[in-house]
Amino acid sequence: MKNILETYLKSLEAGDAETIINLFSKNGVINSPLYGSLPAKDFYKDLFDDTTQSVITLLNIFQSTTHPNIAAVHFKYEWTLKNGAKTDFEAVDVFNFDENGKIKEMTIIYDTAKTRSAFEMLD
Repeated sequence: MKNILETYLKSLEAGDAETIINLFSKNGVINSPLYGSLPAKDFYKDLFDDTTQSVITLLNIFQSTTHPNIAAVHFKYEWTLKNGAKTDFEAVDVFNFDENGKIKEMTIIYDTAKTRSAFEMLD
């Protein structure tokens, strides 16, 4: 799982939707505080359409001791939106893997207070 999570973060930073989508199961879902619940393919299309640059600093990787298919990454995200607005925050992404080692669900956790106003100006 650690390699998958590291690949995920590197691909997120690079804006590499194809690599990210290949990490997810066919019906993989993202639960995001800004975008809502979306199929992974739709979420990453929307995110990368809204993004000019991402800089990610990995802080921690966690694996559940009670649920072997659950892991999380804790990272700092510096996000430049397509309108030029910049924001940064710490986030935790919680991953639920299927029996084939694909991500079936990911929940993004962070405080959107600094980000929401810049995000809402994208529309």
